[in-house]
Amino acid sequence: GMIANVFHIDGHTPYADGHRLQRALLNARIQDQIGDTLLCVEHTPTITIGRARGAERSLLSDAEDVYRIERGGDATWHGPGQLTVYPIVRLEGVHADLHAYLADLEQAVIRLLTDAGLEPTRDDRNTGVWLPSPDGTLPRKVCSIGIACRKWVTWHGIALNIRPKLAGFQHIQPCGMAQGVITRLCDHLDPCPTVEVWRDRLCAALAEQLRLKEPATRHFQNVAACCDQNKLTLPPDPPPRL
Repeated sequence: GMIANVFHIDGHTPYADGHRLQRALLNARIQDQIGDTLLCVEHTPTITIGRARGAERSLLSDAEDVYRIERGGDATWHGPGQLTVYPIVRLEGVHADLHAYLADLEQAVIRLLTDAGLEPTRDDRNTGVWLPSPDGTLPRKVCSIGIACRKWVTWHGIALNIRPKLAGFQHIQPCGMAQGVITRLCDHLDPCPTVEVWRDRLCAALAEQLRLKEPATRHFQNVAACCDQNKLTLPPDPPPRL
């Protein structure tokens, strides 16, 4: 098969640019112009609203950047200090199973956090990964997962809260739950590794879990550079704003 890739976009990527790049990679993967790819970005502050029924009710107040997107799930905040990884991966044969794929994404994050000495858990009713709260109350969500799939190629993906400002989450009731259910890795680990360290660890865990053969890692200054160097065509239209 074609060589797998890990693409890192440096700096903070506006959500609309990242979304257009995902679609460019999705189209290229469907047409076999590239191999399976993990796209890693840190976004500028944004709220995205998925396909869950009544998801827009999760918006509590006026936020600057709000997009309605194709992934499953409810409202999610993205921004600096949060690692976002979008696997653009073909699911073939026995692996053409979206439930199994979602479980693979959760399992990669669970292994990553377990290796860091934490005690992550799943929630049967909500996709994502949770950590026990320091005060022993209910577990809190550290990782949001929401996917889309076209012609058995995945897009959208994983948002892992490393050290974002918590203020961004005040605009939403994350995934329809009470506020205060969000946590960050920096609340559980001291010292807490950088976003870059977690990025490399998460990509290694995902590559293993998703059976990607020794992906080649490349850094790009921005979305335009990634497109130019990989001969990708960016779709002209951003996702719809709310």
